[in-house]
Amino acid sequence: MYVDERRLPQHQWPMTVPAVAQVVRDGFEPAPGVTFLVGENGSGKSTIVEGLAEAYGLPVEGGSRNGGHETRRSESRLGWSLEVQRGIGSGRWGFFLRAETMHGWYTFVEKTGGNRREPVFHELSHGESFLEVVRNRIDGPGFYCLDEPEAALSFSASLALMGHLHEIAASGGQVVCATHSPVLASLPGARILEVGPWGLRETTWEELDLVQHWRRFMDAPGRYLRHVVGD
Repeated sequence: MYVDERRLPQHQWPMTVPAVAQVVRDGFEPAPGVTFLVGENGSGKSTIVEGLAEAYGLPVEGGSRNGGHETRRSESRLGWSLEVQRGIGSGRWGFFLRAETMHGWYTFVEKTGGNRREPVFHELSHGESFLEVVRNRIDGPGFYCLDEPEAALSFSASLALMGHLHEIAASGGQVVCATHSPVLASLPGARILEVGPWGLRETTWEELDLVQHWRRFMDAPGRYLRHVVGD
């Protein structure tokens, strides 16, 4: 994907976010299989995923190319500025799973009839509904954007999601996923981009700040808690 920079004011958000500015400057080419964007809140990873989804023709509040809903526009103009370049013979199917707006998408699906083979998402637990969406809507070759899907998932459910993402990659699909989860980011064969003040940089799971902090915390929580709750 490349960007028409004229559509984005240079000194306004989101161009003030280093990772977004880097995507605008250099473009963004998802790796075959799964690409994880990992970084702190405000680093730009969700903004990039939203932009990629919108540029591909997916609803900004989640859904497929065939249907989605919008309540209040709050996303950046990045998606309007990105231009998608598809390979010869590539499919057009895709889906955007955006954790914070999935409840509204479930309602949209109910009102429009949905797929009779699917469960009623509102009648499932938060985590169960996420996994059912993944199993039913993120399947086979296509382009899939996921924004913090771990928000609803237990440890075992996160492992189930990893297994499904591995199958998607094996079938020729592409996934770009923004995450805070060291579990998801450990998926074998995935490309990891760490997002921060430097922009985007490719790294390994072992080198992620996220992983190192979790390891230290699990080993000795007091190292961190004394700065939060005192002695």
